[in-house]
Amino acid sequence: MSLTLPYWRLSGFYFFYFAFVGAISPFWGLYLKSLEFSAFQIGILMSLLQVMRIFAPNIWGWAADRNGKRVAIVQVAAMLSLVSYIGVFFGTSFLWLFIVMSLLSFFWSASLPLVEATTLSHLGERTEKYGRIRLWGSVGFIFSVVVLGYVLDFVPIRFLLWAILGMMIGLVLLARHIPEAMASAHHTDSVPAWQVIKQPVVLAFFAASFFNAAAHGPYYTFYSIYLVDHGYSKSSVGWLWALGVICEILVFLWMPRLMRRFSLRQILLTSFALGVLRFLFIAWGIGSVGIVLLAQVLHAGTFGSAQAATIEVIHRLFRGRHQAKGQALSNSLSFGAGGTLGGLYAGYAWDALGPQITFTIAAACAGIAFLLVYWKLELHTIENHRQHRQAGKK
Repeated sequence: MSLTLPYWRLSGFYFFYFAFVGAISPFWGLYLKSLEFSAFQIGILMSLLQVMRIFAPNIWGWAADRNGKRVAIVQVAAMLSLVSYIGVFFGTSFLWLFIVMSLLSFFWSASLPLVEATTLSHLGERTEKYGRIRLWGSVGFIFSVVVLGYVLDFVPIRFLLWAILGMMIGLVLLARHIPEAMASAHHTDSVPAWQVIKQPVVLAFFAASFFNAAAHGPYYTFYSIYLVDHGYSKSSVGWLWALGVICEILVFLWMPRLMRRFSLRQILLTSFALGVLRFLFIAWGIGSVGIVLLAQVLHAGTFGSAQAATIEVIHRLFRGRHQAKGQALSNSLSFGAGGTLGGLYAGYAWDALGPQITFTIAAACAGIAFLLVYWKLELHTIENHRQHRQAGKK
């Protein structure tokens, strides 16, 4: 654990990282649509941001745990992400953007799991403070979606390319100032990572995370298009995305209290149940502003509390030299594999079955995640682990 927490340097990285997400998730699909790509082509290109998360974080995570230089890898990956992204200015064909987005995603996906592991190492036993650092990522996301939402109502969609370039430059600059944090030794260091992964509690948790990420596929790929097609302005789209993330910030601030009052299993069950409701609301209530607003408020549960609980679960399951591997594997199986499935089925179903059925499938995926936690996930071992740690500190 670091004696002095580098709060603003870590928070600044999260700010620019998720400002980038705030530009890509709501508006990149609109840019691709302006190039006259089909829904299936848009789904493929958007899914590349998730496809590379299946492989890349594990490669970077294993390398970081092996040489102990997480931040150095983050810095190199951030720079290569920037170099790759510049390719969007030199072509608009499907094949060219496929190559550019593949390279961008391969390097960009390396950063977050390693920064998550670094943040947790700096926090040590104070992991309840994670949300107060991570919330600045949500602030960056809100800033991005609101500002771009207004700007894109008045300027051509191609301006988005330059806005994202500025965010990526900010990410590179912040990455240079994150201090390294050494992982603390742990009694599981001598145990192969596979011995941890194959535990039923770990497999069940990863499966639930996979389906929850798949549930969000249509949301991150087509939600903005869905809103614009139903008469919402781009500035309204930005504010709706921002509303969801504001609620997410509030959850991050409340997570220390929630974790003291409720078990991680209860938090995850509630998050996934709210996911079922949220995607059904989006599917069948898009014409009602009230229902759309309620659906965005539920982002606090479907992403906010689920993400905070996930980080804590992984931190308790993967300790010591396996920490970066655990965060990387979680990222790969959820946002990577799950996000890829979500983007691909959304791309196919959007034209073939329609938006309502597509978001109903998303609700079903959230329901599967709920059932996996309810029937298979026994988090008492993790809760006991936390109690033993707390007892040892007294």
